[in-house]
Amino acid sequence: MDATGACIIVGGGLAGLSTALALAPMPAIVLSKAPLGLEASSVLAQGGVAASLGPDDDVALHLADTLKAGDGLCDAAVAHSILSAAPAAIEELIRYGAPFDRDAEGRLVLGLEAAHSRRRIVHAGGDSSGREIMRALVERVRNTPTITVIEGISAHRLIVEDNAVTGVVAEAETGPVLFASNHIVIATGGVGGLYQYGTNPAGSFGQGLALAARAGAVMADLEFVQFHPTALDSDSFPLKLISETVRGEGAILIDETGRRFMAGKPGAELAPRDIVARAVFAQLAAGHRVFLDAREAVGAGFAQRFPAITSFCQAAGVDPATQPIPIRPAAHYHMGGVKVDLMGRTSVEGLWACGEAACTGLHGANRLASNSLLEAVVCGGFVAESVASTSPVRRRKVHCDLQPIVPDDPAPVRQIMTRAVGVLRDGEGLREAVGTLFALARDHRAASDAAIVGLMIAVAALRRNESRGAHARTDFPCPAATPQRSTLQLEEAMRAAQALVPELVD
Repeated sequence: MDATGACIIVGGGLAGLSTALALAPMPAIVLSKAPLGLEASSVLAQGGVAASLGPDDDVALHLADTLKAGDGLCDAAVAHSILSAAPAAIEELIRYGAPFDRDAEGRLVLGLEAAHSRRRIVHAGGDSSGREIMRALVERVRNTPTITVIEGISAHRLIVEDNAVTGVVAEAETGPVLFASNHIVIATGGVGGLYQYGTNPAGSFGQGLALAARAGAVMADLEFVQFHPTALDSDSFPLKLISETVRGEGAILIDETGRRFMAGKPGAELAPRDIVARAVFAQLAAGHRVFLDAREAVGAGFAQRFPAITSFCQAAGVDPATQPIPIRPAAHYHMGGVKVDLMGRTSVEGLWACGEAACTGLHGANRLASNSLLEAVVCGGFVAESVASTSPVRRRKVHCDLQPIVPDDPAPVRQIMTRAVGVLRDGEGLREAVGTLFALARDHRAASDAAIVGLMIAVAALRRNESRGAHARTDFPCPAATPQRSTLQLEEAMRAAQALVPELVD
């Protein structure tokens, strides 16, 4: 299919739809694996969108909280630009029809989440922010004539000539399809599907990162995977998230004896996520069970404040108004991703990335709660501005041998990543993981794309000989004196793996 005049957006979550809407009336084609609004991580977001809207708040305070949570690795200039655009982004979402919660006087209700010094979380439907925002955007996208949505299709490979994209090969129900375009945006979400315990849809295992990596793009800060400390401990996959706003309303963490193990620690239950996740993980590793107890703080009002959480807790046999909720850490958000500048440009000409698949430098080593939906909306707009100002390049006709595509299967990777590249890491485990993932990555079978992403994360984690933010090494428990961001390309990661495990090389 010749889509030269259109921008191809890979991914139908908040970042992809925001980009498409901001591009209008420039034509855009959105490729989505599932029907819009069903499997994107954005739909599952509970907390809301962070924005400095309160009378006691401003961009400087929001920036200070973001930099503190990012543990020395945020790009302060990028962060300031994105956070400054937050109030306008809220207005844009309202214009699209997002039904944000308001008080009796019609003012936006602002929630509090961990590591925020002010109430600045704009939410919708109580704890259904992502679902309500996506509902509004999906409707707007479907009613925008210049946006073509193709559902049930999965991007497989980028076509690259002289470090410039010329198209993307995707797998549809009828077989492989080539879309010829030199404006392509990756907005595929995160990597939680690489782990046994995650809050992302099972199909979110870094496909966009694999696409970009195989095309030669530079990655950044891949080792920083945020584990949310309070996912509902159940047999579901993915795990249901118990929003940080529950702790923002005063819920506490206890073990099976009722002991509050975060008491007396800086920030207590509202400490940054990496600290709380490690504390919960340590309790589980010591043989305890861990619970989030909202009985006293929220009690009988729980169902009204948190209707979605109440529903899935009750489905698991727990009444959060009268019982503590069993929880465990789960892979939740990837601070790393395809390295981009503020406008979303990657190191490959004609390729942009935004949302969780991109690494702008906003989040540093540990994302501040509810900055993710904000980044998706704001950077979707920045990417659209950049795409619209970039003239299409006339290239010779794109040719590609469309071979049958083996469906992706991340299952063989999950146990490896959970064991060695999880909440706590060490050199021995990471080296073993690199060897196993290298073998899977070069196998060119169903698990190879997931293994490529896992391999790059493991290599980046092995190279970072310190503990910082969400990256915790038991063999290097202290932070390095000078914070340093990391970059990596696939070829470099493969060479590093070969050097570590020469016996695997033919």
